[in-house]
Amino acid sequence: MSQAMEWLRLGGPAMLILLGLSIASVTLILVKLWEFWELKIGQRDFVATALNAWHAGNADQAMAVLQMQVTPLAKVMAAAMKGCGNKSLSEAEVREQITQQAADHLESARRLLRPLEVIANLAPLLGLLGTVLGMIQVFQRLQVAGDRVNPSILSGGLWEALLTTAAGLTVAIIALAGFHALDRAVERLHHDMEGALTRIFTRPI
Repeated sequence: MSQAMEWLRLGGPAMLILLGLSIASVTLILVKLWEFWELKIGQRDFVATALNAWHAGNADQAMAVLQMQVTPLAKVMAAAMKGCGNKSLSEAEVREQITQQAADHLESARRLLRPLEVIANLAPLLGLLGTVLGMIQVFQRLQVAGDRVNPSILSGGLWEALLTTAAGLTVAIIALAGFHALDRAVERLHHDMEGALTRIFTRPI
């Protein structure tokens, strides 16, 4: 703990900002993981059962299967089946409504991912900035020392300056890995929605 506090002191303001970004990135990742877990965003075992019932002409059974699920995929499928059963709406109108609902669900799933991407891009730059500022201080010390330069001033100053670069890269790696993992889950949800809706609207007559 004392070592970490010493690194924060040596890293200066840039290190404190990076600490805040690291806390923010981990928090965002945990919040999204919890949200995806609650929505069962990766659950797809019900899709085949619901579609088989739908294609067999048993819309009530298909709806019953979907209504037991909380995932956005099930909600979009249920809305599509309900729309197809509404004779007052044309297929084009139903498709338009369902497309908008699917887009709303996907936008909700992507919520908080953009800040995570920003942190991943910003952290290395902040780390580099901290290193440059640290290097400036090192050369200022060397100038003040004049002919009485102690090699420890240079070596010690260099590793202190490089602390922020290492911290910035660490924060960026965590944020970027979390962003891509979560974004991949949303992309797969989007793909599954498109596939399920296509099979609903093209069911055999």
